[in-house]
Amino acid sequence: MKKVFINILLAGWMALALSSCTKQLDLSPISSISDANFWKTPDQFDAFVAGLHARFRGHNSAFQILGEMRSDIFGTEPGFPNYPGTFTGEATQGVERLWLQTLDLDNPGVSNFGGFYSNIVQLNLLIDKLNTTDIVTPANKSYYLGIAYGMRAFYYFQLTRSWGDVVIQTDPIYAVDISNLAKAASPAADVMALIKSDIENSITNFGSVYTIRNNKSYWSKAATLMLKAEVFLWTSYRGGGNTDATTALTALTDIQTNVAGLALQASFANVFPTTNRGNSEVIFASRYQLNEATESFIPASFTPQTSLIVNFHDSAGARQFTSGTDNWGGLLRAPVKVSTFRKFNDLDTRKWASIQPAYSKVGSNYIMAGCFVKKEAGEQSAGSRSYTNDFIVYRYADLLLMIAEAKIILGQSPATEINLVRARAYGAAYNAAVQGYPNQAIDADPKAALLQERLFEFVFEGKRWHDLRRLGDSYVFANTTVLSSQAYKLLWPIDRSALTNNRKLVQNPGYPSF
Repeated sequence: MKKVFINILLAGWMALALSSCTKQLDLSPISSISDANFWKTPDQFDAFVAGLHARFRGHNSAFQILGEMRSDIFGTEPGFPNYPGTFTGEATQGVERLWLQTLDLDNPGVSNFGGFYSNIVQLNLLIDKLNTTDIVTPANKSYYLGIAYGMRAFYYFQLTRSWGDVVIQTDPIYAVDISNLAKAASPAADVMALIKSDIENSITNFGSVYTIRNNKSYWSKAATLMLKAEVFLWTSYRGGGNTDATTALTALTDIQTNVAGLALQASFANVFPTTNRGNSEVIFASRYQLNEATESFIPASFTPQTSLIVNFHDSAGARQFTSGTDNWGGLLRAPVKVSTFRKFNDLDTRKWASIQPAYSKVGSNYIMAGCFVKKEAGEQSAGSRSYTNDFIVYRYADLLLMIAEAKIILGQSPATEINLVRARAYGAAYNAAVQGYPNQAIDADPKAALLQERLFEFVFEGKRWHDLRRLGDSYVFANTTVLSSQAYKLLWPIDRSALTNNRKLVQNPGYPSF
């Protein structure tokens, strides 16, 4: 038989995906819910949209890896205990290939293009169904099309800035012809054209509606405008120049003008707790909730085993870690580099809210042993830690620093936006004459100042690698282990499985061929 049906997302699963239900779901066979008997009620469309966001949440680990793990934040360093392992003695287990830039088709870092196409095909289906239905109210139809086009553009932006040329698939797929599965990648320029077209379609469908639904866990017009700014800043360095930088700036000021209630939280540490979801700073975030879903990728690689961390001390008061308070319950494969921790000023509250240092006690002295990520510390429940922080994709500090970046490109002063971020970071210790822009030594180079500010602000938010890549190859070579003689490593390798399943794909230049 040459035709096999794609599994349409089941409405029951999608409706429950964002709820607090903890029981094992009993999914019905594929044949019980088909395209012929779905799409019959507004509730089914609502459930499908909920399911798209649940699937998006499932890609957060890939977003974080692609956006950060090959940069200068994580890694092991000579001169520290257990090098080249982690300071706790836990093995890096191949994760070190990311920051050492030793990826290949069998160790790709991210496989199967992050699994992003699994949601792209569902977005294509939703777009098609919304454009041919009269069941959904006009308001919801437009809002859902705004979500679908915006989210699809986001996925393709992740794809092209990571792998370059990628397969474009925008038609709805109802069945797969086994005899014709292969499809060649399209040039990156064509992918970028699709991204910009989808962004405009999203903005058009949202129209004048700037409402952010579900406590900011749903894609919105503001999210699309943030993406637009990010995309046009990217292309401004690649031939778009001042025209694209101006487009980015206009998108960002549109958000400031029309989205009510957006503002920096007074305290940096208050942006992330589970008790302050959807706060004034958040523009778009993936929602996690206790007993429903957790950021399982955090304890899988970024926090230490409780039984090991109790052998070390917190620098704050030289307190020894305890299994009660410090029950991280993870496996530390990717420690934060001590050199990254030391880049922060001690008066900068982001240092202590984002990174946890650990010290060994030698006699009466405390010696730096290593660091690990602290920013998304989860919550305590029944004596254990659950990693249920929302994964924030866009927030107001990002908007301010993208405005600053656009202004730098346009030859304008970024002082207002950078100083809003710095003032919040230093709190009561902020002295504009010392910490304010342009009074720090690094401010003599505005782009370097911007990159440093974004590093301090967005540790563990999947931004750093993309920031370096956006500003240009030289910034990657200067700040990571990618050598200028190995510029092909700016793109990611395509994994063996993807090349096997699609014989029209070609490995990115420089990597071993399939």
